[in-house]
Amino acid sequence: MTATASDAEPTQASGAAEEAGAGPAAAHFRFFTAEVVRTRRLGHSFLRVTFGGAGLAGFRSGGWDQSLSLFLPPAHREHTVLPSTDEDTWFGAWRGMPDEERPVMRSYTVREQRTAPDGAVEVDIDFVLHGDSSPASAWAGRAVTGRRILAIGPAVAENKSVRFRPPAATDALVMYADETALPAAAAILERLAAGTPVKAFFEVPHERDRLELATAAAADITWIVRTGGPGRAERVVEAVRAAELPPGRAPYAWLAGEAGTVRAVRRHLVQERSLDRRAVGFTGYWRLGASEEQLLAEAYAGQAPSEEPSAEL
Repeated sequence: MTATASDAEPTQASGAAEEAGAGPAAAHFRFFTAEVVRTRRLGHSFLRVTFGGAGLAGFRSGGWDQSLSLFLPPAHREHTVLPSTDEDTWFGAWRGMPDEERPVMRSYTVREQRTAPDGAVEVDIDFVLHGDSSPASAWAGRAVTGRRILAIGPAVAENKSVRFRPPAATDALVMYADETALPAAAAILERLAAGTPVKAFFEVPHERDRLELATAAAADITWIVRTGGPGRAERVVEAVRAAELPPGRAPYAWLAGEAGTVRAVRRHLVQERSLDRRAVGFTGYWRLGASEEQLLAEAYAGQAPSEEPSAEL
């Protein structure tokens, strides 16, 4: 899903930087062409789209909660087309396209990257489906094999779009994610060391979205199925407040989802549970009451055209 993050780093390098005596550094992010290979429904609200093709050569996910930006074509176009993919001109060219032709840009998590038996790169991305109420959901719901999109993604595995950064002394993990951040949370759980104490709170819109999540960690997961009406953040905080957090002298908290709920959970952990605020990583993936285009415009305000937004959308 889309995201806003007041504490997020830019997700695309602004170009090759000269280091003293070292020559130009490799760009951490660049454009890739991704072709739909297959799709698979996961639960009620989730669809996994597997991308492949020669255009993904050189893609290097750093794992954990690695993000990338997708450019999804308008409904009347089969494939994504941009007038420029040059790092200095693409943004202006994209923004200058007619509204009805401009691809929608959204940030998503790399759920998994792997190498197929024939050596080809495959990348899984999980979409949240909610009909045609958003362009990304509408595109994913109609994705078929052979469709091609463009993406800005990592060309090196160690990059700033991986935001799961626990301190070295971390000995326990607290997690909160709603459905937009659940793919990132699932990718994190899969990479944790065996036996790592974890207390996770995952908020989803439907009972059938309680997914089977693979992990070797000692993970205790509380599923919060959303109900209608106001008070969403309060209900999540109450669930966290009522729970016993995992044992550990140096816990790390990773929180991602709707911005207001993330802030409320962070406030509870820091003020009521006395977690070190420096050991709380938090990202607002979206915000109630704000459109995706509005958040995108805010994210790009004041930034150079060659940069990704400092707030994920």
